[in-house]
Amino acid sequence: MRYIISDIHGCKKEYLKLLDKINFSDADHLYVLGDVLDRGFDPIGVLKDMMNRKNVTFIMGNHDYLFYHFLKTIGLELLDFKSEDEKWDFRTWIKDGGLSTLDGYIDLPEKEKKEIYDYIEKAKSYVTLEFEGKKYILVHAGIADFEESKELDEYTLLDFIYKRADYSKRYYSDEKTFLVTGHTPTMFIFTNRDAKVFMKNGHIAIDCGCVYGGKLAAYCIETGEVEYVGGATKEY
Repeated sequence: MRYIISDIHGCKKEYLKLLDKINFSDADHLYVLGDVLDRGFDPIGVLKDMMNRKNVTFIMGNHDYLFYHFLKTIGLELLDFKSEDEKWDFRTWIKDGGLSTLDGYIDLPEKEKKEIYDYIEKAKSYVTLEFEGKKYILVHAGIADFEESKELDEYTLLDFIYKRADYSKRYYSDEKTFLVTGHTPTMFIFTNRDAKVFMKNGHIAIDCGCVYGGKLAAYCIETGEVEYVGGATKEY
């Protein structure tokens, strides 16, 4: 079976509980739609678990990208600031939930830091899946400046990780093509209000706000079924 989850945000206990609930095995495959890092109790722990599994595909989210950006620009020790603007951006990231990622990362051996950097660097911008004539386009947030005639390879990574999907409209005229996204907690989508997967207008939105006390969801491509576990109790 192929499962999709999103926006784990360091909720390792809930993440492992959900994998147990779906009986996730080596025969299955997991697609993680980004925002593994920041806000929750153990973001680095979640990332390391993913790294240790051969059947996990990591799709970049904006929080993951920001952490990668800092590792790339100011060094793996996160100390080599080259400007006041970099310091300001770093402080902003810390205030926006980055502290838990930093806490889990800063004391790691240099070898593990490099492995984490390499893993995030190889994250996908998007993934497409097919099953029984249906096509699923997996991205973190949405597709900025969307044009149906445009190939996915013509977009940049940033086009997929920041711009929220417009859930009021169908992106693809083919009713068997679905845009699968995270980034926007589903309880904030106009007609939804519940911490459940939103499935309308050719969208499958699966960020159910786990880190905010909502739920962590796993959507199964083969069955169309969703499994949930309760979200974190701490507010971030």
